[in-house]
Amino acid sequence: MIRVMVADDHPVVREGLKRLISECDDMLLVAEAADGAEVLALSRGVGADVLVLDISMPGPGILETLRRVRGACPDTRVLVLSVQPEDHYAVRCLRAGAAGYLTKERSGAELTTAIRRLYTGRRYIGERLAEHLATELDTDVERPLHETLSNREYEVLCRLGGGKSVSEIAEVMHLSPKTVSTYRVRILDKLRLTGTAELIRFAIKHGLCD
Repeated sequence: MIRVMVADDHPVVREGLKRLISECDDMLLVAEAADGAEVLALSRGVGADVLVLDISMPGPGILETLRRVRGACPDTRVLVLSVQPEDHYAVRCLRAGAAGYLTKERSGAELTTAIRRLYTGRRYIGERLAEHLATELDTDVERPLHETLSNREYEVLCRLGGGKSVSEIAEVMHLSPKTVSTYRVRILDKLRLTGTAELIRFAIKHGLCD
């Protein structure tokens, strides 16, 4: 029996995931969470084989959440669900410890297939993401500037690009506004930008908006 934990801050989405799992004879729902803090608190005790994790829940951010889950529960395989295109965040999520990455536009059948594959110790990624990963391995391809950012800087960039204010980002990521402002300054410096307007244009151009 595959022990599954689902984490999504939207109750309707969570109910849909729970229904899919309940219809599978080889799966058992062991826990559900609505934010990053619940994920970290529950994952240590439920012994899930697979964690289905929404990419944009309130909390420390997907990359930091992945890092902490992998540290606390190394045997739990994480499948990230995203509304974003497969090349947005995907590579960083896989580097941070995710075993699979799936967009929410995919079918329920594909989701359960992905869960089963992760349970057997394999990874699950879409065809488009596989092509993107192949490009990542090509050392002759020039890397975009945003790939020089740390994970935290990258998450702040995506939220700033999506129109979030410093205070809003601080609240969602459980950081102080001063810390977020520091990240903003570093981002501007690394991307060679002069202000928020340029930053937003950069994020839109590269498809980095949350």
